[in-house]
Amino acid sequence: MAPLTRPVLRKLHPGSAQLMAEWEALVGPSLATRARPRRLERGVLTVACSGPVAMELTMLAPQVIERINAGLGRAAVKSLRFVQAMMPPPPSPRPAAPEQPLPPAMTARLETMPEGPLRDALARLAAGVYRKDD
Repeated sequence: MAPLTRPVLRKLHPGSAQLMAEWEALVGPSLATRARPRRLERGVLTVACSGPVAMELTMLAPQVIERINAGLGRAAVKSLRFVQAMMPPPPSPRPAAPEQPLPPAMTARLETMPEGPLRDALARLAAGVYRKDD
């Protein structure tokens, strides 16, 4: 991905380039799917999002600015500005894989344990370990 984005990001201010490249890591996956950074000029970060998300971000602005600045390692963002934009719908969740039977030895070991939350947790862990991803 870097060879494709490098020429575009090179035209931006270094702080903007880092912000654009690390947006999801800086603000988290939930917010990153609903808002996109457009530009960073003189400490004002322009963010594209839908109306309801802009209202939410207005309330969360101090925390968002703090997270971004902490991630960048400097006080690059002083305030947020919002522009309305249609965001793509979030990706649909992946369907759950069908449960695979556990190996007989694992089933026998689990059955020797007393019933309770520990046994249930170990059974879920074993199901994840022995899951077959196709």
